[in-house]
Amino acid sequence: MNISEWITQVRRGILEYCILLLVSDNPRYGYEIAAILQQWEPLAVTEGTLYPLLRRLLKEKYITSTWQESSSGPPRKYYYLTEDGKNLLKQMDHEWNHLIQGVMEIRQFKGEKT
Repeated sequence: MNISEWITQVRRGILEYCILLLVSDNPRYGYEIAAILQQWEPLAVTEGTLYPLLRRLLKEKYITSTWQESSSGPPRKYYYLTEDGKNLLKQMDHEWNHLIQGVMEIRQFKGEKT
């Protein structure tokens, strides 16, 4: 596996987690989600990545959507967490914290003599 393949694998799960985080407090529309993720280059997504992921999350009932009128253009589709989405995000938060803690402990351990 080369670094590009590794990055692709890591990003898949992290992007889903970040999208759920972004819609957990405020409903957001697709372009807005993409614009926020653009602020962090490793998380930047294209429409070809974002919208299939949103469709999958809708199909799995982790998010729901509604159309709302926009004062600056056509109506926008806003995404919200469902109860299942809130439960999934809570589980992801728990697992993410354990994962980060484990990685940090390994980083410290690698320098220790056994």
